[in-house]
Amino acid sequence: MPCRAISLLFVAFSLAVASCSSSGSGSKAANGSVTIQGAGATFPAPLYQKWFADYHAAHPEVRVSYLSMGSGAGIDLFTEGKADFGASDAGMTDEQIDKVGGGVQLLPVTAANVVLAYHLPGFSGNLKLSRDAYAGIFLGTITSWDDPKIAESNQGASLPKLKISPIHRQAASGTTFVFTQHLSAINDAWKRGPGRGMAVVWPAGKAARGSDDMVALIQKEPGSIGYLGYGHAEKSKLPMAWLQNKSGEYVKPSLESGQAALNSAPLPANLRGWVPDPEGKGSYPIVTYTWLLVHKHDGNPRTAAALKEVLKYCVTDGQKDSVALGYIPLPEKVRQAELQAVDAIAP
Repeated sequence: MPCRAISLLFVAFSLAVASCSSSGSGSKAANGSVTIQGAGATFPAPLYQKWFADYHAAHPEVRVSYLSMGSGAGIDLFTEGKADFGASDAGMTDEQIDKVGGGVQLLPVTAANVVLAYHLPGFSGNLKLSRDAYAGIFLGTITSWDDPKIAESNQGASLPKLKISPIHRQAASGTTFVFTQHLSAINDAWKRGPGRGMAVVWPAGKAARGSDDMVALIQKEPGSIGYLGYGHAEKSKLPMAWLQNKSGEYVKPSLESGQAALNSAPLPANLRGWVPDPEGKGSYPIVTYTWLLVHKHDGNPRTAAALKEVLKYCVTDGQKDSVALGYIPLPEKVRQAELQAVDAIAP
């Protein structure tokens, strides 16, 4: 992300914090209430915002402010101590964690499919994309919707001779990390070329500023296709492609196919793990957990105590909100592991 963009995000975050309190991050107001600031991923933002609003309604003394600004910015703000917690679809690397005092606990509080949503006038039915097809689209080697590699998996469908306009994220994005990690796992040309990362050099396409901008660009431009969270696409009524998985099956993006993918690969003890190319006929091929980033040793007893209760709500009662917003409820083993991790967080 350009330096100017990062600076503007920091200014926006600082203003948001100032509107909640005058004494900085994790503050205690004069009336004894606690304000907790978080920032990061846009992918899970609708669910986080509902959780934090509902928790505040039940516990008026605790206010959680969350600024949806991208995983990269969330990691930066958390690392620099400008946010009490961060949020990232890519978790954090060991190198990033080493820069944070007090240690970091990664908590995968929800999960979702990363889908390919598109705008294809005149096409009806379920668009099916092979692994070669959707990798080729984002590599820039497949440039028209009537390309034979797309037509072969859509027999009998009328595909227009229309230029494909792939859309990718502009700034450092956890969703980009998940998508490019998957492309690297299934396509050697992608692995050797752009590779995986929160920001890569894209061979083709236009840039979107975030999930909402991705939706707007797809809606606006005929022939476009872009990657985003299932919930954002579902809410915006964007059509989503059926993708070929490791078993060769074309799978509809759904909560059930996402759950099948997650169940194919248990998380490790540190709760940081991905499923870049899941096993199983019914598994949707691009699915991910998304993480909250919290201090193992907060340094502020009141903030730590309040945040721990919020986190417990997120992985217990809050899970009931997942399906309605397009997210996958956590597997029971993951929930139990997270509750233990939350209990271990110290002031």
